[in-house]
Amino acid sequence: MQNKLLKITSVLIVAVSFFIVSCSKEGPAGPAGATGPAGVAGPAGPTGPTGIANVKYSAWLDVTFAPNSDNSLWLGNIAAPELVDSILSKGEMKVYWNSGSDSTGDKFVVSLPTYDVFLGVTINPYFSDKAILLGASDDASSFKLRGFNYSQYRYILIPGGVKTGGRYAAVVDWNDYKAVKKYLGLKD
Repeated sequence: MQNKLLKITSVLIVAVSFFIVSCSKEGPAGPAGATGPAGVAGPAGPTGPTGIANVKYSAWLDVTFAPNSDNSLWLGNIAAPELVDSILSKGEMKVYWNSGSDSTGDKFVVSLPTYDVFLGVTINPYFSDKAILLGASDDASSFKLRGFNYSQYRYILIPGGVKTGGRYAAVVDWNDYKAVKKYLGLKD
């Protein structure tokens, strides 16, 4: 009797196992349902940082320097119509000097203020409404030689909404002209 009971129990366990294994919740996909109505719009997200589209920059410019009244300083002037009070008070202004030429292989661009040990000249920028004054220890005027322009200047104006410090500092080093050129997509 025990033997018969063991066989029936074994057959029952095997049958239940097959039943459990053969049952599945997955079947063929049914047809897609109708599209429901659009939900309510969520709240507006925070405004992102102002992009580089607001950054203004000049072409490479020729600047003529003239000595001041006692010949102790040479002064050059750059018209910068985009340089307004909001940039002067909250923005960033940069001036770059190509002490080489505009030829492909002779560019040597530095951020102002600078002291050029080879030429023995110091150049400092001074910013005011719609103008940039350059003060130099010697004549740093632009000139043309063998069809190339030498000693040219370019300015970049960054509105106050474009972050250049803090966690955004890693984006670009504004004193490194090659990095600035790449970041802004500047063409020489």
